Amino acid sequence: MNHLTQLILVERDHEIRILLSRYLAGQGYRTTAAADGGEMREALAGHAIDLIVLDLMLPGEDGLALCRWVRAQSNVPVIMLTARGEEIDRIVGLEMGADDYLPKPFNPRELVARIKAVLRRTERLPGGLADGGAARRRGEILTFAGWRFDIGARRLTAQDGILVPLSAGEFGLLAAFASHPQRVLSRDHLLDLARGREAQPFDRSIDVQVSRLRRKIEEDPSNPQLISTVRGGGYMFTAPVKSQCSGCGPTLWSAAPSWLFSPAWRCSWRRKRRPG
Repeated sequence: MNHLTQLILVERDHEIRILLSRYLAGQGYRTTAAADGGEMREALAGHAIDLIVLDLMLPGEDGLALCRWVRAQSNVPVIMLTARGEEIDRIVGLEMGADDYLPKPFNPRELVARIKAVLRRTERLPGGLADGGAARRRGEILTFAGWRFDIGARRLTAQDGILVPLSAGEFGLLAAFASHPQRVLSRDHLLDLARGREAQPFDRSIDVQVSRLRRKIEEDPSNPQLISTVRGGGYMFTAPVKSQCSGCGPTLWSAAPSWLFSPAWRCSWRRKRRPG
């Protein structure tokens, strides 16, 4: 339970909105309730928000449009709620930038479990590191093909200096790719690296996340050069990656053993090589 976590609950149904707000407050979350997109924007402007629970069917702008707007503005995680249970709705929600998707009706305990899982993914550096928070505090920065990926600040910067917002899922996937460059990664392996304990067997949402990530970092997403599909194998991040952390110089990481991708080992290795 995190008493400092601030949520926005955007739900069209007044009764559900009140009941869920009370339940989430009872679970230790500071919850701001909103009935539509206008109220959501007001809440975002007035609070430092950690996660948004967003109903798909809203008056005025629907949840998909609002999710797309949120993702263009920030990396705040989004969990979508909907009475529609079809797979296509889930896929579209993920393509718009949602980090998770919960069909109605649902048990409020499941919503809390999903909130915790998304927040864990947001805070934990992918790649199987035991202490992701400590790794991020070291300020590791990865560069590839003109891109600058600041893991600690969760910022992806293009060659022209433009910041590209990433959802929690996109951040986790890019960190997994960039930490394991020029290696074939199966879908299950990517899920494990990016989501850890929250990964679900045979979860095909990884393909949706890859498609979204390609649209953000590839010059031509229809002919990807950075993230290639390996038939029968999964995906490969083809670009060489340079890694740098605070107090360390840049080092090129390519097809090396996986244990070399620990930021703690990298920092220690570089410092030992320094003269004097």
